[in-house]
Amino acid sequence: MRTQLVTLIVALTLGGALAVASEDSATVPYPKGYRDWTHVKAMILEAGHPLYESFGGIHHLYANDKAMQGYRKGTFPDGSVIVFDLLEAVAKDHAVTEGSRKVLGVMHRDHKRWPETGGWGFEGFAAGDAAKPVVGTQAATACFACHAAQKNTGYVFSRRRD
Repeated sequence: MRTQLVTLIVALTLGGALAVASEDSATVPYPKGYRDWTHVKAMILEAGHPLYESFGGIHHLYANDKAMQGYRKGTFPDGSVIVFDLLEAVAKDHAVTEGSRKVLGVMHRDHKRWPETGGWGFEGFAAGDAAKPVVGTQAATACFACHAAQKNTGYVFSRRRD
């Protein structure tokens, strides 16, 4: 009886550890310090753009060093991280300024962890809050469905500017 109890405890412990590891393998980490990375580009989506309802506002894109290698060479190595920082666009007195952060989108390259989405993990953090992921297990439909059209550029829409 004692052996069966020990076996059950070990099995439950290992099962829990495997569940956590499986969950962690799907998790895209919050990109701490991303604003110190290379600023790739900025743009504003205004009313009338087909993606305005979802992505209207000021876009800033940042890339870590590995992602910058990808922009230069056309192939993004594992460890590449691209951040899409979406802020409200506030128009006042003939100027457009940044308002509140709407979402912080992250693409994290790891072919082993995310083979079903072109080797990229996707996540969005509501208002840029690391505790508020909004994509989770919906990455294939919420993000990759659009990025799939960019296969020739490593599933990345943005381009490095000189």
